[in-house]
Amino acid sequence: MNIIDVVEKEQMKKATPQYNIGDQVDVSVKIVEGDKERIQVFSGVVIAKNGGGFKETFTVRRIVQGEGVERVFPIHSPKIADVKVVKSGKVRRAKLYYMRERTGKGTRLQEKFEKEVLNSADEVLPNTAEK
Repeated sequence: MNIIDVVEKEQMKKATPQYNIGDQVDVSVKIVEGDKERIQVFSGVVIAKNGGGFKETFTVRRIVQGEGVERVFPIHSPKIADVKVVKSGKVRRAKLYYMRERTGKGTRLQEKFEKEVLNSADEVLPNTAEK
């Protein structure tokens, strides 16, 4: 194992956020202004994931005043405080670069709903009354 692998392993986060392509996410970014540090939220749609391991990144796109804005975030960056999934989008491809040509309502993705899982204690079988 070389020294680069050792340094990268030390810098990696233990728990990485769980998100997919097409998800609407809120990325909390630490911003340093002078001697103060604050957290700013960048919200948008995840249009791409790239790389792997320590070099893994994801691209988030949003529309601000009619202009498309994209930011690429390294997953293991210490500047990333948190990634929250607001809603999941239903997509059929790994890269959503076609979203760059879309404006207005065309940028909306269909929402993907998770199936509810019933616990065995919550299940009620119909017509099971004793006679």
